[in-house]
Amino acid sequence: MDIVRAYGNLIKKQAPERPNAALRIIKLGFALESFRTKHLANRDIPAAWRTLNHYAVGEVRKALRHPDRTVWANLFAPVEILQCFGVHTLSIEMLSSFLSGMGTEDYFMDFAENEGIAPTLCSYHKNFIGAIDSGIIPPAAFAVTTSIICDGNVCTFRHLADTHQIPSFLLDIPEHDSPEAEAYVVEQLRELIAQLEETFRKNMDYDMLREILIRENASKECYNRTLKMMRTKAYPSTLTLQMYLLFANHLNIGTPQILDFYRQMEAEVAAAPEFHGTNIFWVHLLPWYQQTLKSHFNLNPDYQIQGIELSLDYTEPLDADRPLEALAKKMIRNIYNGSYERKADMVQSVVKEIQPDGVINFCHWGCKQSAGGAMILKDKMQEIGMPFLILDGDGIDRRNSHDGQIKTRLEAFLEMIRDKEY
Repeated sequence: MDIVRAYGNLIKKQAPERPNAALRIIKLGFALESFRTKHLANRDIPAAWRTLNHYAVGEVRKALRHPDRTVWANLFAPVEILQCFGVHTLSIEMLSSFLSGMGTEDYFMDFAENEGIAPTLCSYHKNFIGAIDSGIIPPAAFAVTTSIICDGNVCTFRHLADTHQIPSFLLDIPEHDSPEAEAYVVEQLRELIAQLEETFRKNMDYDMLREILIRENASKECYNRTLKMMRTKAYPSTLTLQMYLLFANHLNIGTPQILDFYRQMEAEVAAAPEFHGTNIFWVHLLPWYQQTLKSHFNLNPDYQIQGIELSLDYTEPLDADRPLEALAKKMIRNIYNGSYERKADMVQSVVKEIQPDGVINFCHWGCKQSAGGAMILKDKMQEIGMPFLILDGDGIDRRNSHDGQIKTRLEAFLEMIRDKEY
């Protein structure tokens, strides 16, 4: 039995009768991981990735230690506003991924289903609900989500807010861009700010918000330049590190630490050796635990993930002089808001520009958006002659992973690319 499985079993053994003890073990795990990522990290991993890894672990650790200063948010919430209140932002995807990494996802998902949560709900959401409702992970001080992309977000946040008496806010984002839609969202942002001021007893600092947006613009400019260089540069990563980009370009975008990360990454990629292997542009979530995918994309000199579309959901510069209007535009014009064609068109445009060798779309089980739009994206890739593969599986639930199918299809796809048979 490996150490991770033993650690997870220890948490699950304590969970039913001693939830506080289970939480202490989880916190200990984060403390050890923080030490490892700072002092014992794999030196084959570029320094920028190591820095991001350590920073992300530290932020989640702080969120668990200080729930009274923590906000639950989905990936598309206006985290820039939350930063002005000095709180820690924790997302469903981030916490669920860490709990899965500890080998506890089966316990929390089963807990959620046993209390009546639908088995068909996304595993990230079931994991998150089970962790909170079991009494192990403490409730946050506030919760904010949006209507963008995921129906499950609204239901999950409503369930947790009602069950645990947490003040919450839902941002209703219109699908079509117009001055009226922008004004509607801006008014909601003002209401959100008022609730945050009341909850955290602190006034909103609009000068700070402008500085955050300036750093966010600079961070995105760095990443866009880096993405183009990745076509010919060898810059190794792992599936897990690619998921950490969601922490960088969503949950903590605009912070000084994340701007430093992107600057460091850009400099490292510029100085990196030439890459002569296979570049893949990834669409949707990454099942970090799946062995075949790990063997191909974790620090493999022959294959690398050039980019991921979740990092490019909104690329327009933000007007720092009109911060609330800028954030409203960011949500309304997000590629995940409205028709799937928005996303498909963006992926096609990016792929034409950065020219990967192939595109992989991972359809996470339980996500209607990723499964329902896969054929639309396939047609877009066929229009430009781009090799395209659809993989089905689960981002965190090992019990729902089609290992044999993934291995067969991935290896055939990569061989087809190498042999130029597309």
